[in-house]
Amino acid sequence: MGPCWSNGIKSVSPSSTGVNSRSASRNGNDLSGSSSKVSSASVPQTLRSEGEILQSSNLKTFTFSDLRTATRNFRPGSVLGEGGFGSVFKGWIDEHSLTATKPGTGIVIAVKRLNQEGLQGHKEWLAEINYLGQLHHPNLVKLIGYCLEDEHRILVYEFMARGSVESHLFRRGSHFPPLSWGVRMKVALGAAKGLAFLHNAKPQVIYRDFKTSNILLDSNYDSKLSDFGLARDGPTGDRSHVSTRVMGTYGYAAPEYLATGHLTAKSDIYSFGVVLLEMLSGRQAIDKNRPSGEHNLVEWAKPCLTNKRRIFRVLDTHLQGQYSLNQAQKAADLALRCLAVEPKFRPSMDEVVTALEQLQEPGDMPKSIQKEHHVNGQSHSNGKPTTYPKPSASPLHVR
Repeated sequence: MGPCWSNGIKSVSPSSTGVNSRSASRNGNDLSGSSSKVSSASVPQTLRSEGEILQSSNLKTFTFSDLRTATRNFRPGSVLGEGGFGSVFKGWIDEHSLTATKPGTGIVIAVKRLNQEGLQGHKEWLAEINYLGQLHHPNLVKLIGYCLEDEHRILVYEFMARGSVESHLFRRGSHFPPLSWGVRMKVALGAAKGLAFLHNAKPQVIYRDFKTSNILLDSNYDSKLSDFGLARDGPTGDRSHVSTRVMGTYGYAAPEYLATGHLTAKSDIYSFGVVLLEMLSGRQAIDKNRPSGEHNLVEWAKPCLTNKRRIFRVLDTHLQGQYSLNQAQKAADLALRCLAVEPKFRPSMDEVVTALEQLQEPGDMPKSIQKEHHVNGQSHSNGKPTTYPKPSASPLHVR
């Protein structure tokens, strides 16, 4: 089995939207290999049959006509972002009835429409609706509903005003001002709480594609995990792992998962370490535009993180030294623990949450945030709306 690095198999852009009428078995070796989830109690086995959308009273079923109205007929000017799944459009619905409204009235939503000719599809769509339809947590993006009508497969999400963490770290400008140290630690804690919730669910959920483009931010910089198309149930009984096709995003996947296809919660923790390192450094996990020897962030940064005299080489210059060196060292130590080559030496997500809680700086919010205002659900910086850019990381798929 040879590796195939493909731009096709990708877990969509910062604002995901995938739903479908048929789901992959949660225990099979499928693309996403998942279909149902729970909030805290287990889902009966009878609800997990292959090819079904799990029943959830919390999801609204939209008609295609509803969403066409809500998005101005899916016109290009409403596009928030694009990915392997398809395009994400901005739309509006009534806050109480959830019916489509005229653009500019009601609440803003993100509408992800499956591209019929795209490289992601039915299985990911189903995994998304069956996980987010059953799992509810402040640090998971809220799935409002879906449309399954003829060939149309669409997902409807809450609108995340500030886009993705990836945008703020790597697409800086008037739309995305640099994040302060305090905000970065706040975002990291929120994302860690989301992962911890998944790992503690019954049955356990392994996210499998944790990366900065899948962490979305609301107007208060509260972070939420999105895009569950590649999520899987964790091992059950006396099993130590789940065997799967290798999928995710190059640069974030754990080495043992790449080598064996054996998936565990520790795989997510490695990915969290990569993301935390990106947040500390302002560098992408894989960046071929860097000088030789600096293409792979983990390989380049690890030697510096173990030495207090060299850690400054890794820290993002956009932080302008506005952080405690002691706090930075603790965050670097946490990243190193998450990136341990041996999975058994990585902390649990509960331990990661505890460590990050100790790094929080209450009230440390940039003044620029306080000056911003929000109109019709949009976040504005310098009078310009925030949008969801295309994700930049390369996905991976071993056939």
